[in-house]
Amino acid sequence: MFCHYRMSEKDLSSSMSGVACVLSGKEVAQDVRNKLKQDVDNLKNEFPGFAPGLAIVQVGGREDSNVYIRMKVKAAEEIGIRAQHIKFPRTITQSQLVQEVKKLNNDPNIHGMIVQVPLDADTEIDSDLVLDTISPNKDVDGLTTASAGRLSHGMLQGGFLPCTPNGCMELIRRSGAKIQGANAVVLGRSKIVGTPMAELLKWHHATVTTCHSRTADLPSVVRSADILVVGIGRPEMVKGSWVKPRAVVIDCGINSIPDATKKSGSRLVGDVDYAEVSKVASVITPVPGGVGPMTVAMLMKNTVISAQEAAKRMRAAEWKIRYLTLDPLEKVPSDIEVARAQTPKDVGEVADEIGLLENEVDLYGKKKAKVSLSVLQRLAHQKNGRYVVVAGMTPTPLGEGKSTTTIGLTQALGAHLKKNVFACVRQPSQGPTFGIKGGAAGGGYSQVIPMDEFNLHLTGDIHAITAANNLLAAQIDARMFHEATQTDQALYGRLVPKVKGVRKFSPIQINRLKKLGIVETDPDKLTPEEVTKFVRLNIDPTTITWQRVMDTNDRFLRKITIGQSPTEKDKTRECQFDITVASEIMAILALTTSLADMRERLGKMVVGSDTSGNPVTAEDLGASGALTVLMKDAIKPNLMQTLEGTPVFVHAGPFANIAHGNSSIIADKIALKLVGEDGMVVTEAGFGADIGMEKFFNIKCRYSGLVPNVVVLVATIRALKMHGGGPTVTAGVPLPAEYVQENLGLVESGFSNLRKQIENSKMFGIPVVVAINSFATDTEGELNLVKKLAVGAGAADAVICSHWAVGGAGAVGLAEAVVKAASQPSDFKFLYDLKLPVEEKIRTIARRIYGADDIEIQPEAQTQIDRYKKQGFNDLPICMAKTHLSLTSDPSKKGAPTGFTIPVRDVRASVGAGFLYPLVGTRESENGAGSGARVPPPRPPTLVRHLHWLRRLTHK
Repeated sequence: MFCHYRMSEKDLSSSMSGVACVLSGKEVAQDVRNKLKQDVDNLKNEFPGFAPGLAIVQVGGREDSNVYIRMKVKAAEEIGIRAQHIKFPRTITQSQLVQEVKKLNNDPNIHGMIVQVPLDADTEIDSDLVLDTISPNKDVDGLTTASAGRLSHGMLQGGFLPCTPNGCMELIRRSGAKIQGANAVVLGRSKIVGTPMAELLKWHHATVTTCHSRTADLPSVVRSADILVVGIGRPEMVKGSWVKPRAVVIDCGINSIPDATKKSGSRLVGDVDYAEVSKVASVITPVPGGVGPMTVAMLMKNTVISAQEAAKRMRAAEWKIRYLTLDPLEKVPSDIEVARAQTPKDVGEVADEIGLLENEVDLYGKKKAKVSLSVLQRLAHQKNGRYVVVAGMTPTPLGEGKSTTTIGLTQALGAHLKKNVFACVRQPSQGPTFGIKGGAAGGGYSQVIPMDEFNLHLTGDIHAITAANNLLAAQIDARMFHEATQTDQALYGRLVPKVKGVRKFSPIQINRLKKLGIVETDPDKLTPEEVTKFVRLNIDPTTITWQRVMDTNDRFLRKITIGQSPTEKDKTRECQFDITVASEIMAILALTTSLADMRERLGKMVVGSDTSGNPVTAEDLGASGALTVLMKDAIKPNLMQTLEGTPVFVHAGPFANIAHGNSSIIADKIALKLVGEDGMVVTEAGFGADIGMEKFFNIKCRYSGLVPNVVVLVATIRALKMHGGGPTVTAGVPLPAEYVQENLGLVESGFSNLRKQIENSKMFGIPVVVAINSFATDTEGELNLVKKLAVGAGAADAVICSHWAVGGAGAVGLAEAVVKAASQPSDFKFLYDLKLPVEEKIRTIARRIYGADDIEIQPEAQTQIDRYKKQGFNDLPICMAKTHLSLTSDPSKKGAPTGFTIPVRDVRASVGAGFLYPLVGTRESENGAGSGARVPPPRPPTLVRHLHWLRRLTHK
């Protein structure tokens, strides 16, 4: 007779009368699989497109293995598991197989992996080595050394139990047998069944004896068992006389023996003599149909458990972060001293705390790492967190502390309010770092650490941009040289060389043919006219806008002559070096959304015009693929931490005049997924709100599709006084008395600038919180006046902060105000429609953001606008390149002037990045955005300052 799940009184009485209850593994397995199917359906409902993934790795083609694999694949499909049968040829080597297993470890769509043994290979492969290559969190067979070790130590939770023993345990439980205190005998000691079975029974409080074929007086040992599990590999070895009356017998064996009555000539039997033992035992499992189906069911169960764990990581719960404590000194030391006094966590710990998987993190030393874009795919169904942008009033030479506020706010939200929070900031350029400006890691007790690694090299992204930029620059001059010195056929032979007698166009060359309207794709069938069109770019040297770059302020490279070597045959021309962060490739890195998108944007970069006035692109030069290869690692955000241990993404650093001045879209997107719906991401916009914030909304948010929730506007009493008419400040000279003594009149007068920036923020439909970054010289009267005026001007709140002096604790009030503001509904809207004419978009920004009466477009600028419209670039957003020191084009005009006009003297295009940038004001006031070096001429640090900084940096 068969017993179903648990023995009934009828089953028990039958077993007592000498007929064992037959415990059907098929029925129990089906019950398990039905429940698993419901679990999988629940996962799919919660995460559309998600499915548990099982990889079954096979070497060779043994038919017995094929049978087992087909059975597993069928069971997986019935449950809703996406099973992949990955079959390798017999010729695969051990090292190759290990590498393939590692690839599957790194595949986020694979939640479980088994390696079918034996391995049917031509060369010897260590199966234990291969099994141990499987990641412990994917070892759904439970056969790795790590899994065996956990089991031997009684760690039954958090890992995977081996399938056959776990299936046996489920059958024993279903039999109704009492395990605790029972005498259990396991006959067999294999790594797959016997040994782990004994461990499982032991940790379920049975008294366990493991025996084998060499055990003395084996029948009498077996006869002591209340629970007998047999996996010895010998057909019908265990006889009825070996079994204790009313014992529970689990037969794990499966053997083929001859049977003339069967069509196949054989039949399957277990290691137990079923006919005899069934007359003695109370419960027995059949063969086939007993343990076998349970083994498969437990494999499916482990796979679903692994998928559920993966799904749990997709639901961003509250992070379990070890925050770093601060012990601020009353007299705040230098930034480098504060940074060096803190001991950062290893970045691997940070990554684990915020839910990143090991395969999603590439370590660069112990304190920084790159994060894979695959996180976005894994967390695609995770809702974004709240999005906060930190901007400021119009900057002054005194500095307002936007970066410091960004980090201080992040530390307060994380270490003090226990929110999941990420800071996303720009990477600083080496030029300003070694200039008077210094680094950009924040300051005081609100910094990114390690500060020296942050400011110097980081993971090499800027160097990758330098290499890519200069490769394209070299390509331009090399192409012009070859076109000037070679015939069409010679050029064609270089561009489309014969390989083993055959020419073939590359994909990038096919794109050029399409652009030229050439339909023929056989290189040998182009007409002479088509060959000429294909090989000749005819670049006009006077129109080249693409310059070489380096990440150093070197004034003597602002104007150079190239091509002076005799080998260049007098093909000289004047050009220049820009600073690397001014390269359009940097802007592309900040605005791209994927590797494919970056490849497309790089190809669209316009480097100059041909002699007919048509734009010449990187794609025309055939360079976009090579540029993408150079940038393939730079596209990954860099993970670091703050002084209080909260995570930071440092990624991209475009200028805020000729570019948009914001960190990368990719970093923001990954951070928003990682923090989860209740978390927050804080990013910073360069310069004042009229420049960096306006571009954040109108350019960055257009391309990202992200909707911000709160604007934090940073202001200082000192900056308000300067905008109110305070005296000029000179670096290195003590501040005038107006800035260190109470002067409510200057503060109120200068508030006109902050009022305008509050108005600008609200223009986009986003709540505004003002952060008053306090200094020791500020008075209570001045601070309270700004609070009152800010709220009166429409800010949701205004909070006095001291995060520079004490870290996150000094920004708790700001953090609370930001959380409150983020819960308010926002009505985000762009400032202008992209379909408007270029002139109208410029006018809208000038009038509404700057407060100008109108714009004045000079003839050269109008010519460029007309050209861009003709070339199809009218619908690009606008990136105004003007002084950051005033709302006007005149850096000396402070406050919120009225009655002025914005002069537009030129308009240029960053087509790859995706914007037009008008040049505002005179050449002298453009801060290097014109034909000269695209960086403000730096005031060189004194030798004393330079050596002092380096001495602190290298101090042991």
